[in-house]
Amino acid sequence: MKRALPVLVLSAAGLIPVWRYAPSPGAGAPSSPAEAAAVAPTPSVSSSTGSGGTATVVRGSAVDTEKGPVQVEVTFEGDRIASVRMLRQPGHPQTTAAVPRLIEETLRAQSADIDTVSGATVTSDGYRESLQAALDAKG
Repeated sequence: MKRALPVLVLSAAGLIPVWRYAPSPGAGAPSSPAEAAAVAPTPSVSSSTGSGGTATVVRGSAVDTEKGPVQVEVTFEGDRIASVRMLRQPGHPQTTAAVPRLIEETLRAQSADIDTVSGATVTSDGYRESLQAALDAKG
């Protein structure tokens, strides 16, 4: 009985942040027509010729997640994924920590068949979906 009261008090204190949590405003839906156009789900492809050959840059579709939109841009050198850049990502610490790991895995796997980053499942899923759209658009 002596332990029950402190356990109840500490449990209630631990739940207060959960009860007070409110998602950031505008985390999911676009707030203006211009932003809605920027989140358009259409991938785009562009090519450029440099000293090292032809690089193709493909934007994946913007994926709306419960944490916010996710969109990637993939640079191909031939058929190889040379780099991946996040164009849109949720502003959460878990996402910020997960992005370098997702990009590293993509460069290693050379595909969208990569593991989910623990603690950033929603972002990982959106990243993979946008990445796959870019890969599909490239052909």
